[in-house]
Amino acid sequence: MWQSISQWFLLPANQVLVVAILLSFFVGLLIGFFLKPREPVRKASRFLEGDKAFLKGVQYILSNDHDQAIEQFTKAVQVDSNTVETYVALANLYRSKGDIDRAIHIRRNIILRPHISEMQRTQALLDLGLDYRKGGFLDRAVQTFTEVLQKDPSNLTALREVETMYEELREWENAFQARQRISKLVKGDHAHILAHHKTEEGKVWLAKGEAFRARSCFKKAISIDSSCVDAYLHLGDSYREGDFKKAVATWKKIVDVSPAFTFLAYRRLESAYSRVKNVKPIEEFLKECVAKNGDAFTHLALGRFLFSRQEVDGALRELDQAVELDPSFWEARTLMGRILLSRNRTDDALKAYQDLIEHLDVPTLHFQCTHCGYRPADLQWKCPQCRRWDTIGRMESVDVDPSSESGYRTDLDRSEGPPGEGA
Repeated sequence: MWQSISQWFLLPANQVLVVAILLSFFVGLLIGFFLKPREPVRKASRFLEGDKAFLKGVQYILSNDHDQAIEQFTKAVQVDSNTVETYVALANLYRSKGDIDRAIHIRRNIILRPHISEMQRTQALLDLGLDYRKGGFLDRAVQTFTEVLQKDPSNLTALREVETMYEELREWENAFQARQRISKLVKGDHAHILAHHKTEEGKVWLAKGEAFRARSCFKKAISIDSSCVDAYLHLGDSYREGDFKKAVATWKKIVDVSPAFTFLAYRRLESAYSRVKNVKPIEEFLKECVAKNGDAFTHLALGRFLFSRQEVDGALRELDQAVELDPSFWEARTLMGRILLSRNRTDDALKAYQDLIEHLDVPTLHFQCTHCGYRPADLQWKCPQCRRWDTIGRMESVDVDPSSESGYRTDLDRSEGPPGEGA
């Protein structure tokens, strides 16, 4: 047999065949050797391309070019679809551009991923809640933030978002509970916010005719924060129909708590002049306010009352006091002129109106938020722009509507004290 094999190798054609086989084998080895390490290199090159796209996206974000940033992040995820951070960045960009549907779609896909950490899943849920919030889907947002709080009870972002949305939905008891949870996590003064939540809840009950439940809320608010002016105002309102004397007694407490806000009770008193038989408590209240506060508004309020009782001389004395304290107080001057004309004292009325004209170019009070600078048309217990409670104070620059309560002027320079809606 070995002889036959050796004779076969001696043939030239067979030798060529063997050489070809051996060459093919070695060429295969060489190709395998050189090509095998090149595949990871190719992958590394692709990953490097994805990283470059991601970094470019970040640079575009910093330059506020969100369209280019989206384009680069999209390239990055096409290279490596496993990078959660890039998807998060994409979703945030879509939210900032108002493309809420895409942001929500991406966020849901992140949450469904099986291999992400629990922290990443919770953050994705929180971001999904913010997407819903931005899109106006408040019920879904509340539900999503509630799910976040089940996973992470101390998540402040979720708690604050929930509180704000409950305020917008006018679910004041839920807002109150959210603030209670925040107060356990964040040091500071939370009493005035809790009191406002209770006051707003009371207003809802009062509007429904549930005076007893409303009073319970107002009293709770005062027990939480004894300086909550809005609670005193509306607690007095709850007594106004059945026990006006008790209403006046409630409003009188504002004189001690915060004299600068007493003017808010004056119009409430004026509405009762023609409806109550015994106006003595009103007169006593106003005179007490003059004795304790003595600002131009208080003299005006007492002047109005005295004029309603046909005590013209007393009314004019109070209006003179108001004008002396504040020469630009046009409302006091116009009332003075009206009274003088009603008594046929034309010359005196003309003089009063001449003085008024001379002071018309003097700016009168309006309100401004001490935190964000927002200027509401009238007094608000919560700034509509920065959403902070008790930051709206006095600012003298433009005229205000004389028919509104803000037509009265007073010292409201408080960086932390009352303004909810509807003082």
